[in-house]
Amino acid sequence: MAYPNTLIFMDIPSSDPVASGEFYAEVFGWEVEGRPDGVFHRIVPGEHFLLDDGTPSEIGNLHMGINNVANARPHPDPAGVEPRHLSTDGRGVRVWILVSDDDSQDRILATAERLGAEPLWRDHYWAEFNGFNSAFKDPWGNTFVLWTKGGDDPQIPEGFTNE
Repeated sequence: MAYPNTLIFMDIPSSDPVASGEFYAEVFGWEVEGRPDGVFHRIVPGEHFLLDDGTPSEIGNLHMGINNVANARPHPDPAGVEPRHLSTDGRGVRVWILVSDDDSQDRILATAERLGAEPLWRDHYWAEFNGFNSAFKDPWGNTFVLWTKGGDDPQIPEGFTNE
């Protein structure tokens, strides 16, 4: 194989795609489109990736979706298939979000918590990938890891955990 298979999309499971779309729009500032409304929603999480000088690159963002677990589309059977509920036993989807330079992990976590999310951890630094991170579980059980780049000489603030 000369060229690897390419990720083009990922879905976030939800029992209520409309409410999930409203949650992600408020927490992350994402555009969310019902396609069709209540069944499947497409998330357009931002513009093109930025170059080091802050200008847009030619690399577009990756879109995501919200699928309704009651009848996850697409599927050859119009009635869908089992299971028709959220997975609540063990680990599930983890979505990693690069926090914009004009936003903050604190603002995102506060908004998510106000809207029903459960904070999982705050203020951690992971040297392996040089990033500061926090995480929360959304009201549908999906984990979101917030990521801020550490930069050339990361200074770990007092009180942060690190590995």
